[in-house]
Amino acid sequence: MKKKDIFFTGLMLFALFFGAGNLIFPPYLGMEAGKAVWPAIFGFVVTGVSLPVLAVAAVALAKDGIQSIGNYVHPLFSLGFSIAVYLAIGPFFGIPRGASVTYEMGIKPFFNGGGGALSLLLFTIIFFALVYWLSLNPSKLVDRIGEILTPILLLSIAVLCITGIIQLRNPLQAPAEKYASAPFFKGFMEGYLTMDTIAALAFGIVVVNALKDRGVQQRSAMVKATIQAGFIAGAGLALVYIATALLGARMAVNGPFANGGDLLSSAAALLFGSGGKLLLGVIVALACLTTCIGLTAACAQYFHEITPNISYKTYVTIITIFSLVVSNLGLNQLISLSVPVLTMIYPLAIVLVVMSFFHRFYKGSAKTYGMALLFTAVFSVYDSLNAFGVEAKWLEPLFSWVPFFSVGLGWVVPAIIGAILGFMLDNIALKQHETA
Repeated sequence: MKKKDIFFTGLMLFALFFGAGNLIFPPYLGMEAGKAVWPAIFGFVVTGVSLPVLAVAAVALAKDGIQSIGNYVHPLFSLGFSIAVYLAIGPFFGIPRGASVTYEMGIKPFFNGGGGALSLLLFTIIFFALVYWLSLNPSKLVDRIGEILTPILLLSIAVLCITGIIQLRNPLQAPAEKYASAPFFKGFMEGYLTMDTIAALAFGIVVVNALKDRGVQQRSAMVKATIQAGFIAGAGLALVYIATALLGARMAVNGPFANGGDLLSSAAALLFGSGGKLLLGVIVALACLTTCIGLTAACAQYFHEITPNISYKTYVTIITIFSLVVSNLGLNQLISLSVPVLTMIYPLAIVLVVMSFFHRFYKGSAKTYGMALLFTAVFSVYDSLNAFGVEAKWLEPLFSWVPFFSVGLGWVVPAIIGAILGFMLDNIALKQHETA
């Protein structure tokens, strides 16, 4: 495996990761965090970069990717969790959000009246026709995305961020209330919204197939190359997150802004005038298009694997049409719907990925995995209900005593307790079996 091939595979993986959420959340975080931007963005990087890289490594080490990791618990759990992950990051939220962000930030600013439902529909038809065409041949993803589109994307982002950081000399504002007391943990929670840890579980299949197309067959070489590509992608993500967050912090005095897309649009116009619209349009189009292509290919490849009688092309068709329909709900509606679902799935994905690295220590005990995930699920479901706006204050006394509950990480300690309890129960059952 040539270093050049690994490098461009890493760039492809970066582009697959770097989509809608990666573009709109860091600058808005920077605006709200103000003087606390550094601890906040470091927290964001933990969930937005470190965990996805770990997930890529976990997928590489597992024999059959996400399916193998889920099988540590139970085959039925593996199937259900895998389907939930692919649907969440695919046609339900991830792909439609990419199209919506492209329209809101890259196309809508060119309409004097702000565009409307018809213009959104026409754009999404063109957008998903392009996604459909480019997704039909997944073996060409490294050539098209890693070697061509990603360098253009990185150069465009560098021009915007470096210019903004140099020219905008505005003093940083006091942090908003939610970043005033625990900015690191708030940033950690905001990293959920990129969906990259669960996306990494899905993108593993794309990376593995891309490496196979480049002649990698030995499992040890496959694992090594996949992890190296993950680190290259992670380094790119970290640099872009920090740069866009600093840009957002410098733009705060020009606000308020409705979302990160609004902030970046204003920054591009302020720095480059009318040409800023075109620059931002290129950034958004490339970021979201590459991610949507990768997600479509990953979802189609996975569902084709579990149902071989339905062709890859058929799944690409179904996914693009469904995503087209969902994308016309609008960006704010998609974000409000995706947050509760991600709040529920994300902790489970984190626990599963982290535990997979310690698989040998508890000898793959299904009880250890199962109890850890069960305890995690109790808290993640509660947090998800709150995010949906369901009134469950009467349950708060049952959960609020847990460490880190106030910063949205109440599941961490219960997950550890569940793993220990499951390990103990498994050992007790084993001893009883030996003495029987």
